[in-house]
Amino acid sequence: MHDTPPAVPDFTQWPSFPFEGDLRIKHLDDPVPVEPPRKGEGHRECTACNAPDDAYIWVGERWRVRAMDRPTGLPMVLILESRSHLDLGDLPNLLAAELGVMTVRLERAIRSLDGVARVHVNRWGDGSAHLHMWFLARPYGRLQLRGTFLSLWDSILPPISESQWRENLAMVAAWLAEFGGRPLAEPPRIQWQAPSSLSAQASREQEAAEQQEEPVSVIESDEETPVPADDLDDAADAAEGDRGEVRAGDDGTAGDDAEATADTEGTADAELTADADRAGAEDSNGGQEGDAPQHDDATGEATTPGTATTSGTVTTPGR
Repeated sequence: MHDTPPAVPDFTQWPSFPFEGDLRIKHLDDPVPVEPPRKGEGHRECTACNAPDDAYIWVGERWRVRAMDRPTGLPMVLILESRSHLDLGDLPNLLAAELGVMTVRLERAIRSLDGVARVHVNRWGDGSAHLHMWFLARPYGRLQLRGTFLSLWDSILPPISESQWRENLAMVAAWLAEFGGRPLAEPPRIQWQAPSSLSAQASREQEAAEQQEEPVSVIESDEETPVPADDLDDAADAAEGDRGEVRAGDDGTAGDDAEATADTEGTADAELTADADRAGAEDSNGGQEGDAPQHDDATGEATTPGTATTSGTVTTPGR
C-alpha cells in the first residue's frame, strides 16, 4: 500500500503564513539514538562564555544583552543571556527570580520604541546549552506578522536602516541602565551640515530629480562615451578658429580703448596746467586778498586757507 502524503496543515492558510503557492511537506527523518551535543556541551566551546562584554549592548553583574551583527527586518531583535554557563532548568532560585524581572524589564524597553506594537519572547535552546532568551519586536499595524511566524518574517522583510537600528539599540541600553549595569550601545553620529550647504544640497537634489525624469545610463553619458579621433581634430580646428576671431575683436577693442585713453589724458593735462597757473599767480601776490596765515595747533606750522592739512597726527623725533 503506497504512503499517502499528509495534507497541508491549516496554518498555511493563515494570513500570517509568509509563503504561498503549491507546498508539500518534507519527509520526516527517522529519530537518531543520540542527539549531537550543542554548543557548550561536551567538548564543544561555548560562544557566549568566550564573548567579551564589548560584543553586547548592555552588561550587568549576572546578565548581558546582545543584538544581531547587522539590522534585520524587524525593528528590534535582542537576546538575553546569563553570565553563568547555565541552562533554563539549571538556574538557582536567585537567577530564576531575576530572569523574570529581566524579561519584563527588557520587554518594556523594546516596547517603548517608536513603531513597536508587541514583543514576542521565545526560548528554543536547541543550538546552545547556554541560556539565551529571544526578544522580537513586531511592527505596529503589521497584522500579517502576528503569531508564531514572526521569526520567519524577520528574515523575509527588508532590513531597517542602520541609523535607526543603532538608535533603537542605544535607547534600549539606556533604559536598562536606569536600573543598573552598563550601556555599551551608542547612538549614530549626527551628520551636521552648515546652513550654507543646505541650499546647495537642495539644488543637487533638484538636479538629480530632473535627471531621473530622463534617465541616462553611464555608457550614454558624455563623460563615459569615447570620442573618435576625427571628431577630436574637427573640434580642435573649430576652437582655433574661435580663438582667432576673439583675438581680432580684442585688437579692435584695444584701439578704441587707446583713443579713449588719449582723450582722457589730454583733458587731465589741460586741467593740471590751469591749476598750476592759478597757484603761481597766488604765490606771486603773496596769497589772496583777505587771507591771513594761520597756525595749525597740531603741527605748529603756518597754513593758508585752501591748503589741505593733516590733523590729529603728531610725529615725535626718535620714536
